[in-house]
Amino acid sequence: MSSSDAKITEAELESDLGPRRVYSTSPSSPSRMPAFASVLAVIAILYFGKDVLLPLAIAVLLTFALAPISSRLRKLGMPRIAAVIVTVVIAFLVLVLFGLVVAGHVAEVAQNLPAYQGNIIAKIRSLQESGTDSGIVRRLTSVVESVGRELSNADERPVAPGTASRPREPVLVEIFAPSRPIETLTSLIGPLLGPIASLGLIIVVVIFMLLEREELRDRFIRLVGYGDLHRTTEAIQEAGSRVARYLLMQLVVNCAYGVPLALGLWAVGIPNPALWGMLAIVLRFVPYIGPVIATVLPLFLAFAVDPGWSLVLWVGAIFLVLELTSNNVIEPWLYGSRTGLSPLAIIVAAIFWAWLWGPVGLVLSTPLTVCLAVLGRYVPQFEFLEVVFGSDPVLDPKERLYQRLLAGDPDEATDYAEEFLEEDYLEDYYGKVAIPALLLAEKDRRRGVLTAEQMEQVFGTAITLVSNLAEIAEEEEQEEEEEQKETEAAGRPSTPLKEGNGDESELPDGRGKTVFCVGGRGPLDDASAAMLAQILQVQGAEVVAARHSDIPNRRAMSLVPKQSNAIVVCFLNEDSARHATILVRRFKRIYPAIRVGAVLWVENQEERQPPALGEADFVATTLTSAAREALADAPPSLVTPARKILTRRSSNKTGIAAARSGI
Repeated sequence: MSSSDAKITEAELESDLGPRRVYSTSPSSPSRMPAFASVLAVIAILYFGKDVLLPLAIAVLLTFALAPISSRLRKLGMPRIAAVIVTVVIAFLVLVLFGLVVAGHVAEVAQNLPAYQGNIIAKIRSLQESGTDSGIVRRLTSVVESVGRELSNADERPVAPGTASRPREPVLVEIFAPSRPIETLTSLIGPLLGPIASLGLIIVVVIFMLLEREELRDRFIRLVGYGDLHRTTEAIQEAGSRVARYLLMQLVVNCAYGVPLALGLWAVGIPNPALWGMLAIVLRFVPYIGPVIATVLPLFLAFAVDPGWSLVLWVGAIFLVLELTSNNVIEPWLYGSRTGLSPLAIIVAAIFWAWLWGPVGLVLSTPLTVCLAVLGRYVPQFEFLEVVFGSDPVLDPKERLYQRLLAGDPDEATDYAEEFLEEDYLEDYYGKVAIPALLLAEKDRRRGVLTAEQMEQVFGTAITLVSNLAEIAEEEEQEEEEEQKETEAAGRPSTPLKEGNGDESELPDGRGKTVFCVGGRGPLDDASAAMLAQILQVQGAEVVAARHSDIPNRRAMSLVPKQSNAIVVCFLNEDSARHATILVRRFKRIYPAIRVGAVLWVENQEERQPPALGEADFVATTLTSAAREALADAPPSLVTPARKILTRRSSNKTGIAAARSGI
């Protein structure tokens, strides 16, 4: 590596790499300690002020959910106040009715539990007799029997006639004065005052938020983002639409799960099937934990109700069918139910909000985390929230591939490539992802941070990646041959437009042509030459690829097939024009009948005027242009014969030679 290549200024790197991404951290970026301190302060406020903030959070969440309904009623011609009142009244009536129905079914199940004691004990004993006796099973049996005894103590046991009754112990009796009805009423209603007050506060806040929704939005913009109305407006709209879409679609998905569940449990004979269906609708709002609870409760009831095991199997089959249908049909169909959060972020958020606000926080975890992710997207100080919680990739495909090449992980790199190739061609992947990833490696080499061992590792991983994609290359080659045969049979010119390709026409047919590809100066150039060789093979050409280390060895020149149509030398460093000129001249002197060209790769795929390289037949800057030039039918350019170097001999040596010849 020359000193001119190793020493490069930051300005040159910026011009080569292009503009920085918004999530990149520049060296001059401010410290994140103020943002971290702000996060800690906010967490402390949320924890110690949960008695006040929790009802407000529920009210805001309900406002997001009810705002579309209120807006629809207003569009139908209903006045603002009437639309808001009707929306809130209907919503809370539905919630109250739902709660009353669930409470009634729960009381009925609690009354019937003692009747299921015998079935549970019989099944546990059958497990003991079948050879699965263990300490856990014995303890479970004793627990069930003790619970049954406690439940049966509620009934009075009659005393057998003729037996002497034992002396009774004195019982403490508390006399309630009938003249204190207020204290009695207070003791009964006191525990209900807190929930009733919170419910009333939530209703009032929701009404006022719906009435003053536009005014609150304007005040929030003036308070937070008056200097950037565009960004603040986008943040508010995205947060509202995400939360509202999540709640609506989640409700639809849960109803599509709970209603068939209730019908299925009713069909197989589970008591109170409506209760389990309604609980499934509610519990599935709780991430990950809720669906498990909604499944365990009916399974346990089936275990307790039926003396055999068939009912348990039927209930398990119902849940299995519903889960498969919901995950693979309903949720993909209702695609808008996505929240933009990663699965790990949803789990972490559920744990955090459950610790902060208890069970209610667990229900609110996903909507609140959505708002935090939106905040991180539009507020630079909280950008880390979008990186931590968001589901969008934080690295470009080229950056992700380069990271895998550095790590020496061809398997994960192949997985990413196969995902890309599900919709695009191999030519697009190499041109838009793989070659730019090698250019990033070249930038690091020029900065002096990429060692020779790392370059060899990047080369080896890239070659393994190319080898892993050989099957896909063969499939594309077969598709090219079939399309070519159909085109020839139809008598049409073979220049259709290829999807995903920004060039004017697809690559020419390479059948019957031979191309020699070689790297220019280093292992990274060798990797780019291997990728170009595979693209040429897809077009039907015979390709021979060599490494840059083979060029100085004159015996390696025999690697070039005599019937070759083109020789392509690949360079990732744009400043290698002088070295490229020397290599092209050398190949032209040895093989004057073959077209010889060079590829000076560029990061973007926009075609631009390449530099002139003297005797080169062609110079390309992109994968598509390089493949087109290598497969072109143009004749090679004529080269001037190499000049002979004449040496002058001294006079005394000339005389000695003449004397010897005379002798």
